[in-house]
Amino acid sequence: MTTNSILLLLLSLLIAGVLSYFQYIYKAKNKSSVGLFLAFLRFLAIFGILLLLINPIITKKTLEIVKTPLPIVIDNSSSIAFLKSDAKVLELYKKIKANGDLQEKFDLQSYQFADEFQASETFNFKGSQSNIDLVAKNLKSIYKNKIHPTVLISDGNQTSGNDYVYSFGDVNKVYPIVIGDTTTFLDFKINQLNVNKYAFQKNKFPVEAFLNYSGTKTVTADFVISQGNSVITKQSISFSPSKRTASVNILLPADKIGVQVFKASILSKEKEINTYNNTKNFAVEVIDQKTNIAIVSAINHPDVGALKRAIESNAQRKVTILKINDVNALQDFNVVILYQPTTAFKKIFENNKLAQVNTFIITGNSTDFNFLNQQQNNLVFKMSGGKEDYLTIFNPQFNLFAAENIGFENLPPLQNSFGSITINGAVSIMLSSKIRNLETNSPLLAFTENQNKRAAYLLGENSWKWRLQTHINNQSFEKYDIFIDKIIQFLASNAIKKSLVVEHERFYNFGDALEITAQYFNKNYEFDEKARLTIAVTNNKTKQTKNYDLLKGNNLYKVNLDGLKAGAYNFTVKELISNSVYSSSFEILDFDIEKQFVNPDVEKLTQLALQTQGKEFYPNQIDVLIKTLLENDDYKAIQKDVVTKTPLIDWIWLLIIIVSLLATEWFVRKYNGLL
Repeated sequence: MTTNSILLLLLSLLIAGVLSYFQYIYKAKNKSSVGLFLAFLRFLAIFGILLLLINPIITKKTLEIVKTPLPIVIDNSSSIAFLKSDAKVLELYKKIKANGDLQEKFDLQSYQFADEFQASETFNFKGSQSNIDLVAKNLKSIYKNKIHPTVLISDGNQTSGNDYVYSFGDVNKVYPIVIGDTTTFLDFKINQLNVNKYAFQKNKFPVEAFLNYSGTKTVTADFVISQGNSVITKQSISFSPSKRTASVNILLPADKIGVQVFKASILSKEKEINTYNNTKNFAVEVIDQKTNIAIVSAINHPDVGALKRAIESNAQRKVTILKINDVNALQDFNVVILYQPTTAFKKIFENNKLAQVNTFIITGNSTDFNFLNQQQNNLVFKMSGGKEDYLTIFNPQFNLFAAENIGFENLPPLQNSFGSITINGAVSIMLSSKIRNLETNSPLLAFTENQNKRAAYLLGENSWKWRLQTHINNQSFEKYDIFIDKIIQFLASNAIKKSLVVEHERFYNFGDALEITAQYFNKNYEFDEKARLTIAVTNNKTKQTKNYDLLKGNNLYKVNLDGLKAGAYNFTVKELISNSVYSSSFEILDFDIEKQFVNPDVEKLTQLALQTQGKEFYPNQIDVLIKTLLENDDYKAIQKDVVTKTPLIDWIWLLIIIVSLLATEWFVRKYNGLL
């Protein structure tokens, strides 16, 4: 308490004494014991009121003992129960928690982790993921700069998150207790399966599998991929104590359209304790990319036949060669190739203004460039009557689609009229031209995209020689055919804007986050924040339908469908104001990542202990762990003075006492007839 506060308290005593003396003793006609009592009550009441006005700070010093925190972190994932170690974990936890010496030295605090990290003293071992990296991040956040040990009771098998070995740092020691049978059992496991989500019909798609073997003898197993009851492929693989891993690469045919579900298995006559990790399901959506292409030409030229053969090397492409008078309905085609257009093509260009079919224009010595300037404005041609041979320069910065340099610089030249070509607007150049060693800075193969309409320009004839030369160089037409196919693919796939755009996967692994997002745009194609989106999800087997609202986030709407069982589902997203609808399907594959392990990851837990300067222990060494913690002098309780400053105005009892004194004074005066 400060000197000023003491002076004010003395002044308050003086004022309270003077006022009570003046009222009940000095002015009193008959001095009696009642008057003295009333003066005393008034003195206390006035002094109490003045105390509240002064509001002195009451300082209190106490001695507090701060113990070192000891977080006991329990792995609550289902892998603990799958390894039949849940009872042992509970036993170890109770033994540590109930130890009196540990309680005296440490502040014991219990946590659990699986999908999430949280404080808990009860455990059910039903978590669908294991994220030990999350443990490290949360402990750092909770204890900040405090030095403390950590007891981690886990099998060490992590299914999500970063590598936890280096997540804990090297300041706080971690003492892992390795849970699970460390005996090496014979076990086959599909460790990882890589496959594209999409494939085109009648093509082949790759499947890459990484297999793992644990055992002490040489064995043989079959890697099988099946669909339903049909075996698609089967491959025999040998393993031994020195060859514990294998990778398999297989090409599977994409015959059926839609989402195709497959099962990859590794099978053996050997007896295994855990066969759950021998199988993984995967799915691929097979897309129908059938494309109808028309080649319109007024002349006979070997380029036309070479283009037809190159395009139809993809079984999903169909080419129709048309004379000018044969062209009727352009909308029946996905792409129209206009070979060396002249004024005779006028009706075709006019019809295409309505049909809006993407075009591939190829020029040459027979092209009417003045007519071509009238029909399009992407390129402006100023050509003379002379002919010229144009060599090729590949542009490595071209990025409209993945383009490979198939050796364009060494291909025969294309022939076109001599002149200048000016680019007008946004034009992407894949190939530019040169005459002998002189670069022309003019395009040879260029692409445009304007208001969802795409066009390609090949400025020269005799590209059939390119196809022939690539066959000479590579003993195959494949490189040239793929080059042409990518041009057709670009022209055949328009990105038309839709008002309702929904993003989702075609398949999910059971236990993974299942989130569907959507965007709704108004007529100006602006994100509409006032849209009302709902989704109806129907289980194809039970026919049960559940309805959800999509919640607005940052420029999108989303819904979380976690909790759905494995199976096939149809769903419909609807915007309630405009009635815009999007319908599709997805499948949840039966896959439990926590059942993939047959042994604890002793190596990882040992690395973690070494990295943090701790030590790993096994369940039968729990007493050694307790002794290690108790004997470690780095963890000592700290005594510190805790100074508590409390303003007197916070004392509610002082106000009650003042009111009681004034009330008592009133009743005494009333009783004695002094009012």
